[in-house]
Amino acid sequence: MATLTSQAVLLEGASWPDYGLLDSGDGRKLERYGPYRFVRPEGQALWSPRFGESDWQADGEFIPGSDDDGGGRWHYEREVPQDGWPLSWPNAGDNVQFTAQCTPFRHLGFFPDMAPVWDWMRGQLEGRTAEPRPCLNLFGYTGVGSLALSQQGPVTHVDASKKSVAQARENAALSGMEDRPIRWLIDDAAKFAAREVRRENRYDGIILDPPKFGRGPKGETWRIEEGLPPLIADCRQLLDESSRFLFLTVYAVRMSSLALGGLLAEAFADLPGTIEHGDLAMREEGPDGRLLPTAIFARWNNA
Repeated sequence: MATLTSQAVLLEGASWPDYGLLDSGDGRKLERYGPYRFVRPEGQALWSPRFGESDWQADGEFIPGSDDDGGGRWHYEREVPQDGWPLSWPNAGDNVQFTAQCTPFRHLGFFPDMAPVWDWMRGQLEGRTAEPRPCLNLFGYTGVGSLALSQQGPVTHVDASKKSVAQARENAALSGMEDRPIRWLIDDAAKFAAREVRRENRYDGIILDPPKFGRGPKGETWRIEEGLPPLIADCRQLLDESSRFLFLTVYAVRMSSLALGGLLAEAFADLPGTIEHGDLAMREEGPDGRLLPTAIFARWNNA
């Protein structure tokens, strides 16, 4: 029986050459993405910035809209390539490259706080003696996590957005990884998982990063409070005693990581392993850098 740990876990992200959290406070954060600096809203930055306003000069800032659905616009002080610019995440022998780009959804085409998650998943897959089965990346977005996982074996990447999957394939080519064993699928994540259960397929690991709200390729509506429990139940059926992990992240919801842990504990009650829950956070650069929370997560591991 999988054991749920009661104490929360902190997964801390740190800067790397192409990304850094420079400062945060007063509901904003200042970040560097390669040669460019950006200011974005951050509701959890309740404290005061460490730097003065003159040090917050940036190439662009995202100005949020008046609604609660993430609307807004970018304001640029200097020219920023609208088609994006290349960045890389060098780690563990791989050099994953991808395109950063200012999107209408306030982010820049990838989630830097996921870097410690990519490391953790690859560690769970080490030492497999049997023929590796695929890992499944649901809501895979622009594919940086899939490229990181592909170092350890085959990956099935699923996202409902045709544009995101196209960008993921371009990132694979940019990284020189277009020959990696990755299946790129444009599909509704929940419907795909349900079909895989009926096909009796199994995976060595699953990562899923569902949005709070979304629509599938045929207009399907996704709301996390309604859709997550049956999706986790299907994910459980895609794993077995030989599988290594499931990692679930959730952003921008009024929910505790303990609730996610309880959901996994119920679904994985018949499997061995450990269930943990906690926060993702990014460390500001500098000797007195603070931790900025970004998301909650729950994970099952059986390595």
